Amino acid sequence: MAAVGSGNVLPAPAAAQAVLPEQAAQVTVLPGWRTPSGTRMTALRIQLSPGWKTYWRAPGDAGIPPRFDWHGSSNLRTVAFHWPVPSVFDVNGMRTIGYKHELILPIELTPERPDQPIVLNAAVQLGVCHDVCLPLNVTVSADLSEPGQADPRIRAALAAQPFSETEASVASARCSVEPIKDGLRITATLSMPSLGPGEVAVFEHPDQTIWVAEAEAHRDGGALTAVTEMVPPNAKPFSLDRSKLRITVLGNGRAVDIWGCTG
Repeated sequence: MAAVGSGNVLPAPAAAQAVLPEQAAQVTVLPGWRTPSGTRMTALRIQLSPGWKTYWRAPGDAGIPPRFDWHGSSNLRTVAFHWPVPSVFDVNGMRTIGYKHELILPIELTPERPDQPIVLNAAVQLGVCHDVCLPLNVTVSADLSEPGQADPRIRAALAAQPFSETEASVASARCSVEPIKDGLRITATLSMPSLGPGEVAVFEHPDQTIWVAEAEAHRDGGALTAVTEMVPPNAKPFSLDRSKLRITVLGNGRAVDIWGCTG
């Protein structure tokens, strides 16, 4: 049985404090099923009230990144997220990336002991926004002792993931790096078919303490060029492992997930 705990709103502007958490979003666990490989395919279901949205894993400068704490769970070794393609929102000249109406976020759980069930207890921090933004804390739990069965909602969300580099016919991904006063400037040249007008490129560094600027992207025929800057906490140039960069290209309701780039 899956359950959801009560939501607690962190301090917010006075206008936001009048909104109860359940008026913005309800978060529950879809228990899913045990896969042939022994993992458990579950999902968070985030139901958003009309006009509200929540954020993707890299939400943009004006967004609130989601956070997950799994320490209250038992028999849980690893957690893998399968994010469906998000939407890009432009509000008052600021770009954010996320979802409206509803988000089904597939989560694949690997147990410590394959012969024992997983008991899920997770603290989830989400940003939900309308005219104001609320950092929302909820606790979700689920006893995953039953084998379960395939859930068409989770299947649909898995099918809505970004294309891989192979699926999207990405021929190459090259990055040049130059130092700037407080960090690095990265220019990526991606040889790939167009996703349509208004392509957006999002860079992610595995170290989340490093600030990543909103990328500027432009296309020239079969190549998309995207430029961003990365600034670490000490605001100095640093050594960058290009192979650990993640670049997602979004456009026209589709996306391409690119892992790493060469020099």
